[in-house]
Amino acid sequence: MSARAVRLVAPACLIVLTLAVAPPALAQERPQLLPTRDVSVTYRVTGARAQGGMPQMTLSWLAARQAMRMDMGGMGWLVADHRAQRGFMVMEQMRMVMDVPMEQALALPTRASFRRTGQDRVAGLPCTVWNFQDGADRGTACVTADGVTLRAQGTSGGESGSMEATRVTYAAQDPARFQRPQGYQALQMPQGMPPGMLQGIPGMPRR
Repeated sequence: MSARAVRLVAPACLIVLTLAVAPPALAQERPQLLPTRDVSVTYRVTGARAQGGMPQMTLSWLAARQAMRMDMGGMGWLVADHRAQRGFMVMEQMRMVMDVPMEQALALPTRASFRRTGQDRVAGLPCTVWNFQDGADRGTACVTADGVTLRAQGTSGGESGSMEATRVTYAAQDPARFQRPQGYQALQMPQGMPPGMLQGIPGMPRR
């Protein structure tokens, strides 16, 4: 599988996690960005990532393990283990699995700042609107009190994009869905993959 193909398979998967790992400035107010309870959120994606073949995605969080699963329709699924700082991507049709080190998956933001700007409702749920900025990258996100990002949009590297929740389901997640599948062929990550190749849609803070 080529590096370009991998970018098309999983370009939008870590938007929420990318925001969540941004270390705050000292004494800076910032949103709760890791969900505090199990939840599954379906997003509508716009911008370059949607044009790449992913107009919709579903993120599920297993709060006790701080693990996230992204389902990409017929393209497969990806799990990011925030606590263990590692992940893997599964290509169902090919029955292949590829390890994705977190430091490769995320170009972690180090100077992102947040500013509360108001309140809104998305997918029937109340959320707080935050502006964020990391160097030239900037945008807004609407986040619930329990850490669910319902909407995010912004510009990064000359590209703009957004994601917005269309359905939010609070329910216990099956831990088995976050496990590496057995009996799948291991696939090596393509050489030359730049840091942050799985970072979220344009506009999310990055280093």
